[in-house]
Amino acid sequence: MTAFDRNLKIAPSILSADFAAFGAEVRAIEAQGADWVHVDVMDGHFVPNITFGPQLVRAIRPHVTTVMDVHLMIAPVDPYIDAFADAGADILTAHVEAGPHIHRTLQAIRGAGMKAGVALNPGTPAEAVAPLLDDVDLVLAMTVNPGFGGQKFLHPMLDKIAALRAMIGNREIHLEVDGGVDTATAPLVAQAGADALVAGSAVFRGGSVETASVYGENIAAIRAAAQG
Repeated sequence: MTAFDRNLKIAPSILSADFAAFGAEVRAIEAQGADWVHVDVMDGHFVPNITFGPQLVRAIRPHVTTVMDVHLMIAPVDPYIDAFADAGADILTAHVEAGPHIHRTLQAIRGAGMKAGVALNPGTPAEAVAPLLDDVDLVLAMTVNPGFGGQKFLHPMLDKIAALRAMIGNREIHLEVDGGVDTATAPLVAQAGADALVAGSAVFRGGSVETASVYGENIAAIRAAAQG
């Protein structure tokens, strides 16, 4: 990964991509301006859906030239850390709600050579990450209940994003938002302090590998909205 900067990042979620063409989809979104590639890993246990595992991360790794941002919505996390490291994840994010020993999990992620992220469900207060800020490179605020793409943004989360931004202060920690991000909500989360925006359907809607310019238009529109 490149040196830390707080410039706005757009991280399209491949949960909204064509599952039969992941390599081509990743190349398309990067060519069209994506800053990171966001991979939503769900286990059908921690969240009510099953998506991808380390094998998918390994398969698309050769196609990713930016940052592979892997969000684990699984429990437990620790047995799978090395597998995701070996597969090539750059950032590995675990939920604070996923297990009782989150410090150990975050230290293990860094120990495996990845950047460590911690995610918060909507019902978890911002204060839950206060003891973790020396152990993380990214804080992810969920603005929908995790499990499915295309959900409506939960506006009460804006105060939480602002609280997280204040807690982070000058630390070199990204503040990422995931859930319902589009041209209407992007300026709200950016104003609250987020610097990395995960967008799924808002990026992929209306486009395809064959018409990838639509992805570029969608990414540009989200970025322009967020930057005001």
